[in-house]
Amino acid sequence: MSETRPIGEFGLSWLDASGEYSDIVLSTRVRLARNLQGHAFGARARVNDRVAVLEQVRSAHGRADLLADAEIRELARLAPRPRRILFERRLVSRELIGKKGTATAPATALVLSPRQPLSVMVNEEDHLRIQTLLSGLRLHEGWNALDALDDELGRELPYAYHHEFGFLTSCPTNVGTGLRASVLMHLPALVLTKEIGKVLQGLAQVGLTFRGLYGEGSEVVGNFFQLSNQTTLGKSEEDLVDHIDRIVRQVIQYETHARQVLLRDAPSVTEDKIWRAYGLLRYGRSVSFEELMNLLSGVRLGASLKLLPGLRVYSLNKVMIFSQPAHLEDAAGRDLSPAESDAHRAALVRRILTTEGVVHPDEDIGDGNGAPKGPG
Repeated sequence: MSETRPIGEFGLSWLDASGEYSDIVLSTRVRLARNLQGHAFGARARVNDRVAVLEQVRSAHGRADLLADAEIRELARLAPRPRRILFERRLVSRELIGKKGTATAPATALVLSPRQPLSVMVNEEDHLRIQTLLSGLRLHEGWNALDALDDELGRELPYAYHHEFGFLTSCPTNVGTGLRASVLMHLPALVLTKEIGKVLQGLAQVGLTFRGLYGEGSEVVGNFFQLSNQTTLGKSEEDLVDHIDRIVRQVIQYETHARQVLLRDAPSVTEDKIWRAYGLLRYGRSVSFEELMNLLSGVRLGASLKLLPGLRVYSLNKVMIFSQPAHLEDAAGRDLSPAESDAHRAALVRRILTTEGVVHPDEDIGDGNGAPKGPG
């Protein structure tokens, strides 16, 4: 992927809602932090260290079968908007693209495969952040793919490793396996039943933490929570993945039960909330991204509960990604003011929802010529 080639569909395979529990779990991410011997890393890394690391990665990635057709994009050679698109697709971190995508540190890059849901951030907090991003709950599948790529790169690159502490990283919480696994979950029923605080407190007690849509430092919006492990030292990668998978499945059970409680104890209020959210998105002419995420939460809940028949989770995933500012500007072919973004966002949502053909079960359905069906 040359620096002049459009971003296109790169990194969007996780939107397809193909994974387990995809109505509750949007995505699974597994990543490994790695550093190379002989070069300072973290805040101590100098420009020559970073350049040398990038050159070693450039040489090694061509010899890794899983990255055989992957391409390297140096972020300094990308315009700000494509950098922001990569961030909005959750392929790069805020630290890697710089503030608002306008400035990057020297020798930062993204290695991205068009065939595999695999990528490598180069010269972020660590020299390498090897990662995979999959639809639904697929922690074991993600780890297996990542483990294979890690083995391939490890044969080509001299990882910084200590026989007692494991893989050495910039942040002490990543020392050991260097593994961080996370799932992005939609938990509206736990929020509405006021059980979310209890669940989040329980996560902390079993070694998990939560963040917002964009990971560390981001706010929770639209009832979307990103759950991940806090430490990586003292357990094997398989043990960590098993532990996170088990806890996430418990949270899914809690959310599923809370949804049943809503349908049992407040069916009219729940249905009204869902259809109001759908109506605002289906017919609104201006919507901010934060407002969209909050309304999308209600609509997504309605799709999961079959209260919005015909509405696909895949389409809602597309709405969430393509309604972000850089994607809207890319579609428009120009910069947009905040007001213009809100208008373009509303138009995009209307177009997508129009194709879904959602019909309220209480409405009469026409005869095909615009007239309502008569009795018999």
